[in-house]
Amino acid sequence: MSYKGPDFDPPQTARRSPLRRPLTVALAALVPGALIGWGVYAAVGGGTDDTGGAVASSTSASSPATSPASASPGTTDDGKRPTGTSPSASEPGSKPAQPPASGPLAGKVVVIDPGHNPGNFKHPAEINRQVEIGPSSKECDTTGTATNAGWPEAEFTLDVAHRLRDLLRAQGATVKLTQDGDRPWGPCVDERARIGNEAHADAAISLHADGSAAGNRGFHVILPGSVHGGAADTRPIVGRSADLGERIAGNFVRATGSAPSNYVGGGTGLVTRTDLGGLNLSTVPKVFIECGNMRDSKDAALLTSGAWRQKAARGMSEGIVGFLRG
Repeated sequence: MSYKGPDFDPPQTARRSPLRRPLTVALAALVPGALIGWGVYAAVGGGTDDTGGAVASSTSASSPATSPASASPGTTDDGKRPTGTSPSASEPGSKPAQPPASGPLAGKVVVIDPGHNPGNFKHPAEINRQVEIGPSSKECDTTGTATNAGWPEAEFTLDVAHRLRDLLRAQGATVKLTQDGDRPWGPCVDERARIGNEAHADAAISLHADGSAAGNRGFHVILPGSVHGGAADTRPIVGRSADLGERIAGNFVRATGSAPSNYVGGGTGLVTRTDLGGLNLSTVPKVFIECGNMRDSKDAALLTSGAWRQKAARGMSEGIVGFLRG
């Protein structure tokens, strides 16, 4: 998501508190090995300096060879149909019924929130109206950002949501999406939180990609800070959300080879914020993840690669599985 517009103000400076410890719990066990592996990988020509091992080094944001926006139907680099085409019932872009629960996550509910909506730009009046997010208010939603070549963040988040959904369902979890390209706009940020609350989700994650300046690279996971006001009271979920976020961050490094953000989070890959309605109004453990910066050509080359998006989904899935299994 871009830091311009509602729910996307510039992140607060990383604050040291018991809730914003560096990667010390689950992440402490995950990140050192992952970052060492990433460093060795980068030193021999891989890593985030080119393609993270997922895209050929000639890939660029201006002409993403594997981007769903530019590929022919059925020709993405991992064999998955690009978002926006008409999938069959067996393809990841379809909406299959939830299979009978079996596996280690049977009985667990995960809510995936694909950030923004591809149709938001057609509904400025609706997405610009104010909604309460606790002690303050913000616009309902934004259009999100896009690569320099024009591939929208909203398409990216839906694609990753489908991949993550399939991986979690394979573990036996019941998975619900806040939207699946099945509505003309929205939902608003307050409704996104409410969907997770009403599902009594055991974990919830909101998927995004950033729209920061070129040269700003890497991912970061946004944790809810302590908010108590209006309809918001995050105090019961702050600790559990931090655990969820740390596990996701550590597994994301390991699965993708991507480094934590070099512009927020102080190198931890974790940022705490109190201005996001989707977190403020949540009553279940929830985090946001910014998977990379769509406005940086090197990050965009990763984000537009189907193979890399599958790795990203796997890293998130493994973090969520670890959190839910304790």
